[in-house]
Amino acid sequence: MTYRSGNTSRVALDRIMQMVFQASGLFCIAILGGILLMLLFNSVLFFAKVPLQSFFGELTWQPEYDKYGIWSLLAGTLLTTLGAMVIAVPIGIGTAVYLSEYASPSVRSLLKPAVEMLAAVPSVVIGFIGIVVVSPAIMMLTGASNGLNALNGSVLLAIMALPTIVAVSEDAIRAVPTVLREASYGLGATKWTTLRMVVVPAAYPGIIAAVMLGMGRAIGETMTVLMATGNAAAFPKGFFSPVRTITANIAIEMGEVPFFSVHYYGLFATALVLFILSFAINLLAERVVARIRRFQ
Repeated sequence: MTYRSGNTSRVALDRIMQMVFQASGLFCIAILGGILLMLLFNSVLFFAKVPLQSFFGELTWQPEYDKYGIWSLLAGTLLTTLGAMVIAVPIGIGTAVYLSEYASPSVRSLLKPAVEMLAAVPSVVIGFIGIVVVSPAIMMLTGASNGLNALNGSVLLAIMALPTIVAVSEDAIRAVPTVLREASYGLGATKWTTLRMVVVPAAYPGIIAAVMLGMGRAIGETMTVLMATGNAAAFPKGFFSPVRTITANIAIEMGEVPFFSVHYYGLFATALVLFILSFAINLLAERVVARIRRFQ
């Protein structure tokens, strides 16, 4: 009788916990859906007054002249993110490989927490460093007249994305079964060949996930790019041009724009574009990872 009673209570507890976890998942989905609905509702009000061809046809964002072109903001966002990934991906993956394959336990115990501590540095501090250190360095090394530009933002975003890329990539590489390494060594391969031909390909799904998470970190950053990129709402001509990202534009203008104006609803439309962009990147990452796992 006691055994049945205990078994019944365990089953009941399992069901309760299943319902709790299911409710948590549904709650997260509901939050995401609520955000999407809010953005869609306000964006529809914007497009009722500003045609789509104007929003996606104009190159500049100048609400004072009734110009609500998304391309300058979108180009600034993509340019700084691309530059950040070009800098952060090789450094982050290289650091992860060193930590997992070459570093001694004592070095790893010091270096890995140090890299992860970068994630604890407030974004406003990173932005301040960009103004007083990176910007003058760019001007001195390149001869640019202004160091507050897309390159400055890319360098700072790369620093902010590094902890995510390093941590996730290092975990993925360390998760590769030891038997694969031993089989490669048994065939006469060197450590470098084993790393290049066996370990890293086996860890591709985790590495790609790390890169996508780092990209998401870069796209969604606000304060750093607001401080360090010059905030020029014009279509950028290159990395040495001042730019304004979508996140920085929303942060700058949302506090001053009149509520329920065309400009106000336009900021929601730009936020919707950023939402769709982030969702598309994550969806693409999921597809790529699933495809790689299928062929491994």
